Amino acid sequence: MPAHSTMEDELNRAEGLLVNGEDQLAADLLARLAEDAEEYVDRNCPTTDELQWFSFPTIFERLAYRRVENDPRELRDVGEPLERLYGDLGFAEVRLGDYDAARRALTQAVRWNPMGCEHRLNLADLYRVSGDVKEYLALTYSVFERASDVRHLARAFVNFAGWFEVEQKPRAEAAALRAARRLNARDGATDAAVDQARGTDHDPDGLTDAEARDVLAAEGLPDGANAEIAICLLLCASDAADLGQRDLATRLTLRARDLVGQDAAMALLHLLREDENEREPAPAAEPAEPDCAGSSSSGAPERSDGDAQ
Repeated sequence: MPAHSTMEDELNRAEGLLVNGEDQLAADLLARLAEDAEEYVDRNCPTTDELQWFSFPTIFERLAYRRVENDPRELRDVGEPLERLYGDLGFAEVRLGDYDAARRALTQAVRWNPMGCEHRLNLADLYRVSGDVKEYLALTYSVFERASDVRHLARAFVNFAGWFEVEQKPRAEAAALRAARRLNARDGATDAAVDQARGTDHDPDGLTDAEARDVLAAEGLPDGANAEIAICLLLCASDAADLGQRDLATRLTLRARDLVGQDAAMALLHLLREDENEREPAPAAEPAEPDCAGSSSSGAPERSDGDAQ
């Protein structure tokens, strides 16, 4: 598929229809696009034990996938925004009330971009509505390792807080709400859940950060973001800065800071810079001065040829 094909134009048109409330027209258009995309993929993008095709929206998602999933296969870009296509289709089907079709579409969105946590969470909600709590919790849990946006991470903690409420585990519920609040995601659902918990047996102020961490660990949950994701954001920020893309570098750095906090982000950045300095080759030695007998040294210093970032 070409770098810019009619699919992007058609997706813009479908999204415009959704904005205007023309959900059925949007769903029909997106379904036709999905059918065409599937035919193209079947013909041109075979998946093997050595090769997989994806539709990562940026280099960050590709790097994060490599670090988090440890997938040894060769990764190739399908060349079209299939994640966006299936995400839009899932949204349209939800608006139309066809949750089965929405689940199928969002499953494809996750397949094409496994780092897309918004799709994971939306898909989790659909499984919750259908009564499949196991899949709801599994998809929510998968966000902890992959989230690069504090809003998604906070939403995952709030999901588990709701589950702990059902299971009558007030301290675990309070711990999950405290972890969500600490992210300062400025998310309405998180704020509402925290407000409703005030003065109850699951009030997040009823325990300390250390106590919350221990309670969550006992439940098999982390108390914050995956540091590997923050590292990927900082690596991409460094590359963007080297290319003169200062605005992008700033946005990526702030996302890392929001995920792990200012101190942790600075510590990770320091470690990355130290590693980068260690990988830089040593400077060439200047010619040695001849000694009194007129002889000279001609040895060259050893160079460290580490892999480029």
